[in-house]
Amino acid sequence: MREFIVEADGGSRGNPGPAGYGCVVLDAATGETLVETYEYLGVVTNNVAEYRGLLAGLRAAHDLDPSASVHVRMDSKLVVEQMSGRWKIKHPDMKPLALEAGRVFPPGRVTYEWIPREQNKRADRLANEAMDSGASASSVRQGAPAAASPALFSPAAASPAASSRRGAAESRGGGAAGAKAEADVRAAKAEADVRAAKAVASPGWAPADMGAPATFLLLRHGETPLTPQKRFSGSGGTDPSLSDIGREQAERAAEALAGRGTIQHILASPLTRTRQTAAAVAERLGIEVTVEDGLIETDFGAWEGLTFGEVRERYPDDLNTWLSDPEAEPTRGGESFAATATRIAATRDKLVAAYAGRTVLLVTHVTPIKTFVRLALGAPPESLFRMELSAASLSAVAYYADGNASVRLLNDTSHLRP
Repeated sequence: MREFIVEADGGSRGNPGPAGYGCVVLDAATGETLVETYEYLGVVTNNVAEYRGLLAGLRAAHDLDPSASVHVRMDSKLVVEQMSGRWKIKHPDMKPLALEAGRVFPPGRVTYEWIPREQNKRADRLANEAMDSGASASSVRQGAPAAASPALFSPAAASPAASSRRGAAESRGGGAAGAKAEADVRAAKAEADVRAAKAVASPGWAPADMGAPATFLLLRHGETPLTPQKRFSGSGGTDPSLSDIGREQAERAAEALAGRGTIQHILASPLTRTRQTAAAVAERLGIEVTVEDGLIETDFGAWEGLTFGEVRERYPDDLNTWLSDPEAEPTRGGESFAATATRIAATRDKLVAAYAGRTVLLVTHVTPIKTFVRLALGAPPESLFRMELSAASLSAVAYYADGNASVRLLNDTSHLRP
């Protein structure tokens, strides 16, 4: 039995936004590339684009040899785990795509493997080419059956943009015909750029397209028994669990996030209240939780468990210094705001590199979330005291390839209302 390897990827600039997929089919025995294909999808989410890439790769492999076995390699943990049957598929946009992908080959003939993003560069490049050009194209390499070629072109591949891309490739260096084809390519790409700009550009200042950002949805944990009493509750205290109200808040947040359909990964602080909140969302989305130590709350030292008034009464000088100096630590070995900012900045940089172009839910605490927002805005440390951040609230920051960040949401609690 012949065996193929399918590498597939998809992306969306805006999530949802202008999207595309790319996929490659290789001969497993020789490593020879047999098919490369990509398609511009219009405005859809990252997850839908990834599923469309998988479906296209399976269909291309089936066109080459319907009796073959296929090993799929993707950097989407969501798609790999759902298609392997380990995670549930709950989102209505993905269920029909997953069912369709499962019907291309008989059961048992397709296996799935998650690979790091850097090992999926070819499919990623093709997906970005689709988004850049606003077109679709396929190519069949030597070694592939000639009869397979027509079936690999989707209807969209016959568009003027796709045709002019192929014409340019075939007639490059061919005098007037080649020059006209190159001009057609430039015109088609310019038109696609205008469409993308209208879809994703922020009014006033942002460039039209800086690539898909790493988008962090920042979810504060639900209430604990200490929350309504407004007591200091950091990483050095009793590590309280969610209260009944907090568990209800976590469920409401999970319901709202399931409706978004854009989250691809969930990371949580190691403390109990954040892991419980993250677990409620993970159960609803069918995504596993990764614990990230860098997301832990500030250590408030001797102030843990005390109200602000109690701290002022017992440690007035230390509190006044702490309020005026970001380098100051809470009494007896707490963590300063400056130290927290250094930790959060390092965590941010690590996660932006690891999840470029992805939407990630970070379940964390008041100080880390405020610090993410402060750093994104370039605001001074005292701005931490000027932000309201409710239990189970959502905030969002997007990070672009050029190093810029955009705060998209702060302290949204609309999902907590009946």
